Formats: sequence, structure tokens, C-alpha cells
Amino acid sequence: MIDLVDELRFRSQTEKHELSHLYEAKIKNMGNAGRNGGEYYTPRPLIRAMIRVLDPKIGERIYDGACGSAGFLCEAFDYLSRQPGLTTDDLHTLQTRTFFGKEKKSLAYVIAIMNMILHGIEAPNVIHANTLADNISDIQDRDRFDVILANPPFGSKERKEVQQNFPIKTGETAFLFLQHFIKRLKPGGRAAIVIKNTFLSNTDNASVSLRKLLLESCNLHTVLDCPSGTFQGAGVKTVVLFFDKGAPTRSTWYYQLDPGRNMGKTNPLNDADMAEFVALQSSFAESKKSWRVDAAGIDQVSFDLSAKNPDGGEAVVHRSPREILDEIAMLDIESAEVLAVIRGLL
Repeated sequence: MIDLVDELRFRSQTEKHELSHLYEAKIKNMGNAGRNGGEYYTPRPLIRAMIRVLDPKIGERIYDGACGSAGFLCEAFDYLSRQPGLTTDDLHTLQTRTFFGKEKKSLAYVIAIMNMILHGIEAPNVIHANTLADNISDIQDRDRFDVILANPPFGSKERKEVQQNFPIKTGETAFLFLQHFIKRLKPGGRAAIVIKNTFLSNTDNASVSLRKLLLESCNLHTVLDCPSGTFQGAGVKTVVLFFDKGAPTRSTWYYQLDPGRNMGKTNPLNDADMAEFVALQSSFAESKKSWRVDAAGIDQVSFDLSAKNPDGGEAVVHRSPREILDEIAMLDIESAEVLAVIRGLL
């Protein structure tokens, strides 16, 4: 086996491309394993749909402050590098002044660097650091980005000293990341952020305050409601928030993703599943799976943004025993973390 590997060269772009596919497959297998590996992998069909909606342009700076395996940055590079008529200056811009990321965990950081290199980004601008350690009040105009794509970790807890870096105090990592992303976005910038669907309706002070901040400082124009099984190895449900910074929300278009089947390790999300969402989103068209909500009709106390389909609600999906057990395991982990925090306060 060592002799066979020694014969591999991967010096041409074609050979690098083949190796990048092999590497992506390994990362995907980590995601399928759940727990430690699952946090590094976001389904690529979902990432590609998010990128198509935001439609980044050459010259815009793209950022992921929780980059994991750098799937968002790699897919964004592929999207932009396929644009017709690219000049030598354009290619240089893509290599040096377009993609930026941060990653806290050592393993994920190494995976991200290698993944970007194999995809053709020769000098990745990824920093090994805790994004949330930065006080967001120190962020200046030069630190902001045109496009932000991210799937920040949720269910984790941050220390009290880290929470002091944010105006809305909370231990929930995903909520701190969302504040960071709003602050890091340029006026007129565009973002697509994956977050746990309970964010839309939680009644705790942090959730309500964060929804109010999002609606008042950004145009939350689209919410993609993802079914269970979208993220393999994790039974929790998620949504994707699409927003532009600089103007308050006037109306929000919801789309309820329903592939018409149970998704799992052997039947994952694919690009065809996302095609209708991308097609309808461009015009915010209404259908059995999509509807619009006027911001004036949102409760001004709770700022509840729940995805409630007026055309009959969510379709009944029969989950497999494996999916149910995965969700139970995830809830057990979250419960253990909460109990640990409580014990620390006693």
C-alpha cells in the first residue's frame, strides 16, 4: 500500500481535483459519523444553494468565522472560478483577497487548510483562533465583509468572559456567532447563516433580543426551513437565515424544504432537492411550500418568527429509529452541558 501511495504525484490541476474529491469524501464520512465529525461537515448541496442565492461577485470579500472544514469557502471558490471571462487579475483576486475564515479547533483548522489547498486556493486566509474572543465593539469598517456564509456550532456554551464581548449576553455559542456576523457584515452586505430552528420561537431574553436586532438592523428576506435528517449524524432541525444589512425587514419569504422522503446516511440531501427553492427564491414566489410574512404582522413583544406554513403546515415525516436515537443522544449531550453549568454555579 505504501508503494502504491508513493507512486501518486498530484502535480497537475486534474490530479489535484481528483484528490480534492477523495478528501471531501473523507470529510463527509466524518460528518456521517456524527458527534466529533459531524460538526465539521455541512451538506454540500445546501451550501451550493446558499451560495447561488447570495450570488457572490469577483472582488467581494467572503467570510466564515466558524469555517470547520472550509466547505463554504471551497464551494464559493468553485462557484466564482467557474464564472466566464475571468482575467488574470480576477484569478489573483480569488487567490489572495476573497476568502477569509477563522476556526477554533485544531483538527478542523488543519482539515480546512488542506481542503482549501486541494480545491486550488494556494494560500488560504484562515486563522486558527476563537472568533468569539474578539470584542465586537472593536470591529471597524476595514474588518467587515461583503458576503458571510456560515454554519456556526450550536448547543455549545461559552464562558462568562467571552460573553462580555457581546451586547446580548448568552452562553449559546450560535447566538454569539450571529451577533458577530451581523457586526462583521458591511452595509449592503449579504449573509446566509445556518442556525437551530428553535431560534425562531424561543422565549428567553437572548433569543427575543437577537431576533429584534436582526429584524431592525437587517432585511431578513428569506428563511429556509430544513427537515430533520438534513444534517446527518444530528437529529436536530435547522433553518437558514438569509439577510442583507442596512435596512429593516419589511417582509420575509419562507420556504419549507420537503424532499418527499426520509433523509439519512443512505439517502442524503442532493442538488435536485434544492432546485425548487433556488428557483422560487429569486422571485419570492408563493407555493404550497412557500409563503410570505409581513414584518408589520410580527408580534412586537416576542418577535416570534416561527415557520408556520399557512397551506397546511409541515408534512408528516416518519423518522427512522436511527434518527430518533441520534436526536435523543444530542439532547442528552445538551442536558449534560446545562447540568454542568448549573453545578458550576452552586
